[in-house]
Amino acid sequence: MEKKSARILWFGQIGIEDVPLVGGKNASLGEMYRHLVPKGVNIPNGFTVTSIAYKQFIEEAGLRPKIEAELKNLNVKDIEQLAQKGSKIRALIRQAEFPSSLKTEIGEAYKRLCKDYGPNTDVAVRSSATAEDLPDASFAGQQETYLNIRGEHDLLEACKKCFASLFTNRAIVYRAEKGFGQLAIYLSIGVQKMVRSDKACSGVMFSIDTETGFKDAVLISASYGLGENIVQGAVNPDEYIVFKPTLSKGFRPIISKKLGEKAIRMVYTHEGNRPTKNIEVNQSDRDKFALNNEEILTLAKWGVIIEEHYSKKAGKFRPMDMEWAKDGITGKLFIVQARPETVQSIKDHQVMEKYILKRQGKVIVSGSAIGEKIGQGPARVIKEAKDMKNFRKGEVLITDMTDPDWVPIMKIASAIVTNRGGRSCHAAIVSRELGVPCVVGTNYGTEKIKSGKKVTVSCADGSTGNVYEGIIPFEIKKINLAILPKTKTKIMLNVGEPRQAFEFSFIPNHGVGLAREEFIINNFIGIHPMALLHFNKVTDPAEKKEILKRTVAYPSKEEFYVEKLAEGIAMIGAAFYPNDVIVRLSDFKTNEYANLIGGKHFEPKEDNPMIGWRGASRYYDPNFREAFDLECEALLKVRKEMGLKNVKVMIPMCRTPDEGRKVIREMARAGLKQHEDGLEVYVMCEVPSNVILAEEFADIFDGFSIGSNDLTQFTLAVDRDSELVAHIFDERNDAVKTLVAQVIAAAKKKGRKIGICGQAPSDYPEFAEFLVECGIDSISLNPDVAIKTLLIIAKKESKQKKL
Repeated sequence: MEKKSARILWFGQIGIEDVPLVGGKNASLGEMYRHLVPKGVNIPNGFTVTSIAYKQFIEEAGLRPKIEAELKNLNVKDIEQLAQKGSKIRALIRQAEFPSSLKTEIGEAYKRLCKDYGPNTDVAVRSSATAEDLPDASFAGQQETYLNIRGEHDLLEACKKCFASLFTNRAIVYRAEKGFGQLAIYLSIGVQKMVRSDKACSGVMFSIDTETGFKDAVLISASYGLGENIVQGAVNPDEYIVFKPTLSKGFRPIISKKLGEKAIRMVYTHEGNRPTKNIEVNQSDRDKFALNNEEILTLAKWGVIIEEHYSKKAGKFRPMDMEWAKDGITGKLFIVQARPETVQSIKDHQVMEKYILKRQGKVIVSGSAIGEKIGQGPARVIKEAKDMKNFRKGEVLITDMTDPDWVPIMKIASAIVTNRGGRSCHAAIVSRELGVPCVVGTNYGTEKIKSGKKVTVSCADGSTGNVYEGIIPFEIKKINLAILPKTKTKIMLNVGEPRQAFEFSFIPNHGVGLAREEFIINNFIGIHPMALLHFNKVTDPAEKKEILKRTVAYPSKEEFYVEKLAEGIAMIGAAFYPNDVIVRLSDFKTNEYANLIGGKHFEPKEDNPMIGWRGASRYYDPNFREAFDLECEALLKVRKEMGLKNVKVMIPMCRTPDEGRKVIREMARAGLKQHEDGLEVYVMCEVPSNVILAEEFADIFDGFSIGSNDLTQFTLAVDRDSELVAHIFDERNDAVKTLVAQVIAAAKKKGRKIGICGQAPSDYPEFAEFLVECGIDSISLNPDVAIKTLLIIAKKESKQKKL
C-alpha cells in the first residue's frame, strides 16, 4: 500500500514531510526516530493511525453532517453554548463504531509492538492534528493524551477518545481564532511505548530561553512521575539551564539549578477505570534534584542535536520544544516528543520593548515570571472550571492551575497568576503565545488575593514575577536596536542580578564591566560563608533551621555556597559570552556581612565599616581566608568546568600595591592563577592611593576600573551613607575629575586597560562626555540608561572627529 493511502504507519516510515498524513507531533517523532536514533538520541518506537483512518471513520460512521449541524451558528465567545455543542460532538464520535478493517489493523500493529516490548505492553496514545506545531501556531494541548493504555480493547477506546478530542472546547476556539475551518483539520494518533517515568521522572526541554529568546541556553524542567503534571502545571518542577556554546566544546556548563517543590507524582494505577493517579512525594525526595548532572548534560546534548537537525531541515534557526522521560526500570533517558518553539522564534529581537514600573508597591505574592510585560486590573479568583463564566475581559485571572479548557478566558485576561506550575506548564506556554503577563508557582495566590481587589502583575524585573497591591503606573519603551550608532568607546554593562542577564544581553554592548558578587550572595545564597564552613558555631535555632533548609539538596554546606555563587556568575558570563565579563570579588562591609544569615557570629563591630575591613583586606586575613577560598573555587568552576573563560576577576578596595600582591598570591594558592587560561585580574580604582601609585598598580594588575562612588567619597572625605553631608557628594567635583583624568593617563602610559563601572556616567551625561575626552577604553553603564548614554557618547565622538 502506498504511504499516502496507509491507515497505519510506523515511526520508521514517516518524517517531517508527512504532516498532512500524521500531524506535526507524529511526523516529528518519525523524523527523529529515523535520523536521530543513529546519533544516540533515545526515542521509544511506535506507530501512527493516520489522518486517512480518521477521515474514513468520520465518513463511514456518517458523522460529518451531524458535526456540521452542531457547528452551524456557533459563537465561540458564548462559553455555555460552546460547552454544549463541543460535548455533543465528542459524544457522537465516542459512540460511533470503528470500521472493522481499521480495528483489525490497529490490533495487528499493537501485537507487533508487544513482540518488541513484551505482552500487553503499556503505550501512550497521543493526538496529533494535521496542522499542529506550525511555526506561527502551536496546537499544543488542544487535543488529549492517554497514558498507560494496555490491551487491544483499551487501545481502541483511547483512539476513539483521541478522535473526539479534536472537538474539545479549546480546540474549536483555537481553530476559529487562527482562521482554520473546523472540519479542515484532521487527526492522527501516535501509539508509542510508554517510558516508565512513573518510577523515575520526566519533563520538558526547550532549546531557547522561553522568556527572553536568548538562543544559547537549553532550559530543562523536571519532576517525578509521568510528564502530564508538568505540562498541566500541577507541580512546581526543578529547573536547569545549560549553556550551548561551551557544551559543544566538551565542558559541563550547567549554569543554573533551581530546586522545585515536586509535591505530587503521577503513577500507574488499576483503580477503577483510571490508568493513572497522583500520589504525594515524600519530603526526602522533594529535597533532591530529580536529575543528576550527567543526566542534565545528556538531555541538553540531545536538545542541541534535535535543534541542529530541524534548523538544517528548515534552512534557518529553529529552536525546539521537547518532552523527555526517564525509565525507572532501566535508568535510561528518552525523548518522547519534539515540536518547534512558537513564541520566541518568531519575535523581532531588533526592537526592544521594555516595561518599567514607575514606583514600587506592596508585594502580595511572587512566583516565576512568564514574559516581560506588566498587566493590571481587578482580580478574579476562579478555583473551578465551572465558575469561568463569571470572568470578565480585562480582569486578572487568579487560579490554582490552568488546562486547555481555560484558554477562552486566558485570552481576555490582562494578566494570569497561578498557585502551581513552572516555566513549561500550560499556563506559561499559553500566556507566552497570547502575550499576556503571567506569574506561575506563587503557592498562595488564590488565598492571598481577593476577587475584586485591584492588582498589578509585573514580569518586568527578571525571572521573579510579583503581584502588587493596587494599580501602579508603568511605561513602555520601544527602541530599534538596528539603527543605533557604533562607538569607539566600548559600552559595557553593570549587572548585579543574574536572572536579568539574558534580557540585558540584547542591549548593544561589549560585555560586562561590573558583575557584583554581593548581589549573587544576597539573592542566591543569603548565608554568611563562615556560617556554612563552621555551622557548629551558629547558635541561633532559627538561623540553623534556615541554613539547613536552604542547603538541603547539596552534599555539603560549602558545596551549596560554591554551586550557587558559580551559577550566579555563570548566568552573567553565559549571557554575554564571548565578551568579557568582569566579576568583582565580594565587597560587603562588616555590617552588611553581619546581616547575612549566621553573619553576626563571625563579624566584628566597626564604627565606620565604609573604611574598615572590606575588599582586598579580607581575602588574605586568617579570619576570612577560608571563605575567600570558596569564592576562588566558584570562579574556577565557572572558567574550567563550564568553559566560560570570558569571565575575568576584579579586586575591590585594594589600598596598596602590597595588598594587591598578597591577593594575587592567595588566588594562586586557591588555584586561580593570573594569566593561566587567559585569566586577567583587574583592580578597582576607588581610593586616591590607586591613582597616586597607578603605575605600581599597573605592574601587578591587567587593568583598572574606576569606581567613581568610592573615589568621590575618599577624595572629598564624605561618607556616602551619611545624609548630613550628602549635598557635598558629587562625582563632577574638579578634584575627582582630576584624579580620574590622571589615572586614565597613567594606565595608557603603562599599556593597561582602563574603564569605569561607577555610577557617574549613568547619572550624568556630561561626565560620560568628560570620560570620552580623557580617552577611556570602556564605560560600564546601568542597563536602564545604556542606550541613552550610548547616543551621548556617539555624538561626543563624532564632534571629536570633526575637530
